[in-house]
Amino acid sequence: MIGGKSGMTAQNESTEERERALASKGRMVSLVIVGTMVLWMLSLWLGPMLGLPGRYAFLFDFAALAGLVWALVVSLQLRRARKDAQAKR
Repeated sequence: MIGGKSGMTAQNESTEERERALASKGRMVSLVIVGTMVLWMLSLWLGPMLGLPGRYAFLFDFAALAGLVWALVVSLQLRRARKDAQAKR
């Protein structure tokens, strides 16, 4: 048991680290999607109650779209990274 590792090779460690990084990125994407949708629904509910003009609704809509587009792009990057990792095995 050298260095506190019990029989893990460098390749196994790097694969495990890569999987952890991908999982972390996936969790971030899910949080962005959920947060975007919650904030968007709150803005649609609170906007008329606060008497905000309609142009603010468009602002919130575009902000939500930007968050969802970011999540889509990162999801596609994750998919490609996982596909490449499987091809290397």
